[in-house]
Amino acid sequence: QLVESGGGSVQAGGSLRLSCVASDYPSNIYRMGWFRQTPGNEREGVASLDSAGSTVYPDFVLGRFTISRDNDKNTLYLQMNSLKPEDTAMYYCATALFDDGGPWWDDNEYNYWGQGTQVTVSS
Repeated sequence: QLVESGGGSVQAGGSLRLSCVASDYPSNIYRMGWFRQTPGNEREGVASLDSAGSTVYPDFVLGRFTISRDNDKNTLYLQMNSLKPEDTAMYYCATALFDDGGPWWDDNEYNYWGQGTQVTVSS
């Protein structure tokens, strides 16, 4: 089970930190990621962290978003700075148990998903 929190409403330029608490599944996870989705659009990946500690970000969040993990707390984080109105979306965390060679941004690669937390950025 994955439970996100930390969403809310902020003004452009502000910051939020999302959290995703993981429970009741194997500890040998290959990859964890954050995705976002707006109504009528497909989910898009915004950050990924694999078991080796490598992170990946798309260009549109690079330098603004940071993904991290606290293994002792079974919690994944997404620190979001310099937020823009176009960052407004429902944000989801997800886990991939195995590496089957697909790209990190493909949501079909992930086995478990949280319920989402809404982020709204006003101009």
